[in-house]
Amino acid sequence: MAHTKHTMSADVDSRRRRSTECSEPIWDHEPRGRRYSSQCDRLCVAGAYHEIPDTPSPCTSQYLGHYTPKCVSAHRHSLHSRCTDDVWQETSIRTTIRAENEVEAHKLANNYKFGFRKWKSHVTERPIEDRSDVVKELYSELNYIKHHSGSLITIGNLVYVLLFGWWISLLYFLVGLLMFCSIAGFPYGKLCLQLSGYFLWPFGKALKKSNSSVRKCCMKFPHCEAIPEEMDEVKESLEEKESTPLLRSAPAVTTEMPVIAPPTKQRRYWCRLSTYVWLVLGYPLLAVVHCLAIFISWMIVFTIPVAKMNARTLSTILLMPPEEVKIHTVKKPHGCETKVLLCCYHAFNWYYYKYTVDGINVFAVNLLPLVIITLVIGYVDREHYYVSSEAKFATSVSSIIPLSYFIGMGIASISAQSNFAVGAVVNATFGSITEMAFYITALLQGHRAGSRCYAEIVKSALTGTLLGCILFIPGICMIVGGCKHREQRFNSRSAGVSSALLFISVGGVFAPTLFSKAYGNFICEGCNNSPNNSSNPFICNNCHYDLSENNRPLFLSHIEPLVYTISVLLPAAYLIGLIFTLKTHSHIYDIHISDGHVLSDHGAVVHWSRLRALVVLILATLLMAACADLCTENIRPIISNSSVSQYFIGVTVLAMVPELPEIVNGIQFALQNNISLSLEVGSCIAVQVCMLQIPLLILFNAFYDVGFVLLFSDLHLWASIFSVILVNYIFMDGKSDYFQGTALVVVYLILLALYFFAPAPLGC
Repeated sequence: MAHTKHTMSADVDSRRRRSTECSEPIWDHEPRGRRYSSQCDRLCVAGAYHEIPDTPSPCTSQYLGHYTPKCVSAHRHSLHSRCTDDVWQETSIRTTIRAENEVEAHKLANNYKFGFRKWKSHVTERPIEDRSDVVKELYSELNYIKHHSGSLITIGNLVYVLLFGWWISLLYFLVGLLMFCSIAGFPYGKLCLQLSGYFLWPFGKALKKSNSSVRKCCMKFPHCEAIPEEMDEVKESLEEKESTPLLRSAPAVTTEMPVIAPPTKQRRYWCRLSTYVWLVLGYPLLAVVHCLAIFISWMIVFTIPVAKMNARTLSTILLMPPEEVKIHTVKKPHGCETKVLLCCYHAFNWYYYKYTVDGINVFAVNLLPLVIITLVIGYVDREHYYVSSEAKFATSVSSIIPLSYFIGMGIASISAQSNFAVGAVVNATFGSITEMAFYITALLQGHRAGSRCYAEIVKSALTGTLLGCILFIPGICMIVGGCKHREQRFNSRSAGVSSALLFISVGGVFAPTLFSKAYGNFICEGCNNSPNNSSNPFICNNCHYDLSENNRPLFLSHIEPLVYTISVLLPAAYLIGLIFTLKTHSHIYDIHISDGHVLSDHGAVVHWSRLRALVVLILATLLMAACADLCTENIRPIISNSSVSQYFIGVTVLAMVPELPEIVNGIQFALQNNISLSLEVGSCIAVQVCMLQIPLLILFNAFYDVGFVLLFSDLHLWASIFSVILVNYIFMDGKSDYFQGTALVVVYLILLALYFFAPAPLGC
């Protein structure tokens, strides 16, 4: 009988093992490559496309390819060819969203919608226990002794000694001598000497409280010495482990056990004379030291552990009785994490570029004070007594970067928490507000100054945005993604829609310029000829088409009506593109939010509510307008005295600096093997420039004449047309690699070289 039971249990275990090996969870935090829902799908795709297992699919990062089990039947072999076509079509078109909650799923779905701003960062809080160990380490409070492997002598720790350790240690030593001289602060003098040695090399050491400590015990470790007293919790954890499904590992039970030392008789902290001597003489000096270290290390970003260490020392350790602070060398913990006052192993971590504060990236947080500095020096020092106009221009351009990030975060937050109509309105209203703020303020500045140079700079910025979005952004994303994933695939049909809209938009924008080449007057200035030889041809220095002054009737009768007609047709084409991709032919994208791929349907905690996001959008827009006004106000000395062409300033600095958050988003999508969204980032901006921003500028000029005429130079014309043709040729096969990206970036750099050596435009 016992043998029979043993055999039956062995069979059950065998079946469980087989089911565990054959089953796949419906959700993984980390992508594991291409998956197929049936054996037929594996056979069909493997038989038709042998290179697919070696090439990761674009659906392995943010979404999964959804397959239809059409061939799971007795007719598998007879229907093999038809199954191959159907499965490949479904693989390349259908997109299933994977997300932690419904709000994140809605945000990811908006990323694939035409006309919506693509946003990579999360708009909801992510539970820290669901994050990877690397991310958990970023948000650690440095108050646990953890298991550590490897040497503590690293380049980052050595850099800490050079940047922070020596002068913090020296100042602690001097403050310690001061406390010894005060006699009453003798205990704090001893503490300062101990901390002087600690801050010179704090790695592998721990600051503990002498009378108590806490051990963080995990029940998975059998050799842990801190055993919880309440056995009911242990029983519940064991029952939970027995009832846990086989596809999921049992969760660790974590408890915190206070280990209390025998009580000692101590005088109260606030009843000592030494406490007040310390708070008057020693603590203020060290507060300045630690605040300076916190500021420097926080601004560097990658040394944020140093900022945490100094902040914890300033707020906790220096306000404790000195006899309670003990320094110990860290020993290897046996399965338990002991809670201490402070324990740090590394001063430098590259992954801190992912660090966020309330959902906002740390770089955007660090650049936000630059906005205040720009406004203060720009509006207070009008006469440039203290700060030059070049420095003001640099700060105002740089301040656009965090404001553009906040605007993007606000748009994504509102769109993810609202329906389609509200999201479309918000994206159409605030999606181009960064660029429009600069364009309008520049045109107004040029109108007040009576200079046509500002209008030419605006045209250069428009062309630079167009070239950067269709050449540089896709190119750099292809290079980064290709270096990591070798070859990436994207939906060629959706890319074809964006390419068609690019052709329409570029053709419409440059139609008045082409019309002027056919019917305009060709004016040459600065012509001369040798008086002794009349047979030689004239030598002219400046030849161009001039319609606005010398051929005014043609401009008023033909060119201006054509411009207004195009300004109506382009937004109409944009609206048709929205209807085509989002309503009538939404199967091109086929965004599917599966219930099995959403971890939680409720309880999502958003970083920004809709009201807060709207307030941030309004404030960021107002600040953007102020910074753009300061930028255009201080650009005049640069374009007048600089040896660099005004064309180059427009197509580089003024065009691409506001798009830096979009470039970062595109690169992050490419790193996650989602090249489709990387390409859509640039295409979406380029289409909005031509179909929304330029018509809005024409409308603004119609109501308030600032001298903006939709006539571009030959360099803008041919550079844009060539770029659109090239990018459409690259996108035809639905594949991308680093070589294609290199080709796009090299062409972009060649065009920048043309702008760099080009002569100044008319009016500059």
